[in-house]
Amino acid sequence: MTIRPTAVHTPRWRTINITPAERIGRIALGLAGIIVGLVLLTSAGSALAVILEVLLIAAGLDLLVTGALGHCPLYAKLGHVPKSLRSPR
Repeated sequence: MTIRPTAVHTPRWRTINITPAERIGRIALGLAGIIVGLVLLTSAGSALAVILEVLLIAAGLDLLVTGALGHCPLYAKLGHVPKSLRSPR
């Protein structure tokens, strides 16, 4: 019986598929969503309000992270690449 070493899986860097303007917008909206969600969460009056505010914070975090990294997994899955980021043919 031969034991083979397992391959170490190292994730490769994601390609940038978000334009600089969209990155700035995502970061700004993400920060705004997080801040507003946290402020509203402190005065939540019902369970539904808490759930909606947590979802707002999660959406803000998603926008902030994708904006900071410059990579949107949904864009990658759909094959979307903005014209300004396409390589010349």
